[in-house]
Amino acid sequence: MKKTTKWLLWLVPLVLILLFGLVSIPQHVVNLKPADVSRIVIFDGSTGREVEITEAQVIRHIVTNLNEVTFERGKLSIGYMGFRFRTTLYNDEGKAIKTITINSAEVIRYKGFFYTANKDKRIDFSYIEGLFK
Repeated sequence: MKKTTKWLLWLVPLVLILLFGLVSIPQHVVNLKPADVSRIVIFDGSTGREVEITEAQVIRHIVTNLNEVTFERGKLSIGYMGFRFRTTLYNDEGKAIKTITINSAEVIRYKGFFYTANKDKRIDFSYIEGLFK
């Protein structure tokens, strides 16, 4: 065999293993300071209602909770319909700094993928549901 072919036989599997490892490493999807978020808009996909949150205490609770949760990336979310809470966080200038879709206490959609929360910490889903009552 040629020397180049031997290198490719070793290099391709190594690159694939590294890519798989990087994708499956638990990560923080949200890493924001609560003070950097001036408002949060949450749209409920099951009812069509929307709530805008500007109270510092509520913003702090939601952002702190999302910061604490680590997620593992799963399958592509492209082509899937429906969602529960589309959540957009805004800075003081009114610019959207993060948008995630919260489907449950364990599952979110972010940048075209489903992410599953690790078992140690979950999204405070009931708190978000309570904002619509």
